[in-house]
Amino acid sequence: MDSMNQTVAKNIRRLREKNRLSMDELSKLSGVSKSMLAQIERGEGNPTISTLWKISNGMKVPFDALTVRDKIPYEIVKISELQPLLEDKGKVKNYSIFPDDENRRFAIYYLELSEGSYWESEPHLSGTTEFITIFSGTIEINVDGNQFIVGVSDSIRFKADTVHSYKNIGTETAVLHMILSNP
Repeated sequence: MDSMNQTVAKNIRRLREKNRLSMDELSKLSGVSKSMLAQIERGEGNPTISTLWKISNGMKVPFDALTVRDKIPYEIVKISELQPLLEDKGKVKNYSIFPDDENRRFAIYYLELSEGSYWESEPHLSGTTEFITIFSGTIEINVDGNQFIVGVSDSIRFKADTVHSYKNIGTETAVLHMILSNP
């Protein structure tokens, strides 16, 4: 299985070429520097989740179009074999379990947020909804100026096409599953 960086590199290059975008054009659309885009397309470095959101929004594709793996008829996904996308200096780990294949219209993630971690997400594509279930810890989620405290065994659904944030307000690592429903 390719590393996440290799998967992201292949997908960005494929999508950029499919949409006939130069590096300069994608840089202007996404707000990500041309040098950073080139580095990501080579599979080097560790782009943050925020950087990948900027690229996906710039290309007007679901985030998961950047993380989708080659299709096989069945798949067992082991967290220990996945490379997470990182945010907040590695305190937020986002594992793409089942990325959207651009036809399924949903994606499933497994996230670990260390104590005190914080992540502010870019708006997703218009019409995107997030469904989150907490398996350990307590998370504060802010959406459109509304604050929600979500604890163990609780779930939340919200429109994710606006800036929203997650903060671990507990004393342990928070573990959650997230389903993104794409329009």
